[in-house]
Amino acid sequence: MKDLGDLKYFLGIEVARSTTGIFLSQRKYILDLLTETGMLGCKPADTPIEMNHKLCEYMDQEPTNKEQYQCLVGRNAVDRILRYLKSAPGKGLMFSKNRDLKVVGYTDANWAGSVTDRRSTSSYFTFVGGNLATWRSKKQNVVSRSNAEAEYRRMAHGVCELLWIRRLLT
Repeated sequence: MKDLGDLKYFLGIEVARSTTGIFLSQRKYILDLLTETGMLGCKPADTPIEMNHKLCEYMDQEPTNKEQYQCLVGRNAVDRILRYLKSAPGKGLMFSKNRDLKVVGYTDANWAGSVTDRRSTSSYFTFVGGNLATWRSKKQNVVSRSNAEAEYRRMAHGVCELLWIRRLLT
């Protein structure tokens, strides 16, 4: 065994420590990705786009049918995401030193947000001591008949996550 000192880089994640906490980012990975894809000099985008379609491996072909057209739209989506990453490659997560392990959760749902199958997407985020601990965004398994039903389903998933974290901490 050899002591290599404080962790600075691990599995593509840069680690920076300070008196207030730990900051994690993937700056080097993002810059390498932009270089490899030839988009290092691209114009940055302020926001990523919402993905309502699948990304496909046949993105370099001319569209001859609906599926291939969707793949080309997917290529545009990938380019947009890379342009967003170009806007701030140093963004990351800050985990602050905090002795208070208060668990807080936020949930959201979009009713019938998918135009292809009218299913809703549920999202939740949980924070422990002010630090992001878990997050999830997933299409619901069933079609909700109302906004209230979609919101109820996402709240149920979020509460389950909060209860699991609370039990884990106790």
